[in-house]
Amino acid sequence: MTTPYVIGIGNAIMDVIAPVAESRLAELDVQKGIMQLVDLDRSNELMAAEGHLGSNQRARLIPGGSVANSLAGIGKLGLKTAFIGRVADDALGLSYAEQTENAGTVFVNPPVGGDQLPTSRSMIMVTPDGERSMNTYLGISAELGPDDVNPSIFQGAGWLFLEGYLFDKPKGKDAFLKAAKACHDAGGQAGIALSDPFCVDRHREDFRKLVAGPMDYVIGNVHEWTALYQVEDLDEALRLAAIDCGTVICTCSGEDAILIRNGERVTAPVHRIVPVDATGAGDQFAAGLIYGLATGRPLAVAGRMGCIAAAEVIAHVGARPEGDILAQFRAEGLV
Repeated sequence: MTTPYVIGIGNAIMDVIAPVAESRLAELDVQKGIMQLVDLDRSNELMAAEGHLGSNQRARLIPGGSVANSLAGIGKLGLKTAFIGRVADDALGLSYAEQTENAGTVFVNPPVGGDQLPTSRSMIMVTPDGERSMNTYLGISAELGPDDVNPSIFQGAGWLFLEGYLFDKPKGKDAFLKAAKACHDAGGQAGIALSDPFCVDRHREDFRKLVAGPMDYVIGNVHEWTALYQVEDLDEALRLAAIDCGTVICTCSGEDAILIRNGERVTAPVHRIVPVDATGAGDQFAAGLIYGLATGRPLAVAGRMGCIAAAEVIAHVGARPEGDILAQFRAEGLV
């Protein structure tokens, strides 16, 4: 097997997407429009309920997770991709692995058998107004650790992309450090998405060490960067970040993205559109950006590629691209 070019490590979460009537949310005691973590019993209850929604349209099973979504976008742009994540040897896990492979991303580790936690899943109930109400059971994916990282797969891989959510557990931290070392030993570039300001708050010291240490590029939004450096002023946060890390990227929720690398600071313009579904905007920004960086584009071009990819995904329901993003890059003279 040829070693993939971009390797991602993140939560392997099966999205179970079902259309529901507004009244159904109240019946199931689901809070509208938010992402809520649930335990296994509640997850099983909702899974069973979604099989009997009184609709001819059955729930769709779509592999998800932040970095997995980014890899899907990178792969659609033409780069080789591989995903390191944990799923169980159950129906959802087998489907996740199969669909990931069929979409062109190598699913590195086989589903885990034996007495394990079930595959992670997010029950996403979509009401007629397009609002998505998510109930997520983290399951086995949150148990990813260093044993899941085989250094040999990094030979020839140019880029590594890590998901900040997995930094919540010591095993995840150890896995990231092992992967970053393997990537660097193979001559590659390692980076992370900060993922969530609350996650940053919980692990600020370790995130700071990661950003200032093995990370070559870091993607975050305004709230994540200011949380990381405990300052209110974004420019000050980015100044401190640029001291720590070679390439710093900040998304600004509909405003121009800011990119800093080795003293160069540029902005990438965002062309505002009314979102149909904002899910996946950050994931696909990362996909476009990493594609640009990995193919040697100037920093401003890579940033604009990220903005184009994010705009495409928020124009439709779902966290993965449906249109021809490369054609949009060509239309703007970026490739």
